[in-house]
Amino acid sequence: MKTKTLYRPVGEKEMLLIIESKYKEFPARLEWQPIFYPVLNEDYASEIAEKWNTRDESGNYLRFVTRFEMVESFLNKYPSQNVGAKNHNELWIPAEELGAFNQAIAGNIEVIKVFIGKDFKKPINTEIESLIVNLNPS
Repeated sequence: MKTKTLYRPVGEKEMLLIIESKYKEFPARLEWQPIFYPVLNEDYASEIAEKWNTRDESGNYLRFVTRFEMVESFLNKYPSQNVGAKNHNELWIPAEELGAFNQAIAGNIEVIKVFIGKDFKKPINTEIESLIVNLNPS
């Protein structure tokens, strides 16, 4: 089975739901979120997490970058969308197709980076705290 690596920046609440799924799936979209957009490279995911999302109070000024493998044949129906700079490429998965998307994840969702904004308070729970410590030991 051929796979493709994708990335997704997530906030604290979304990370908690991923942990609850045992790192197997992304949570359902909220009613005002019509698409789920994984990105195609780590640099772009990191840029979103660090430059934009660490300024978000509702996310406790905390963002994680996740990496995961997808069954490539499943992704073929979703063309790459460029949304700015040359490396700003993502897939647009309709919210109603997220269940099928999650089924096509090969293995677990891995957390590879954490970005902490200057107004970060404290983690929502000990598992989030553990991720922060392991990814940002300073």
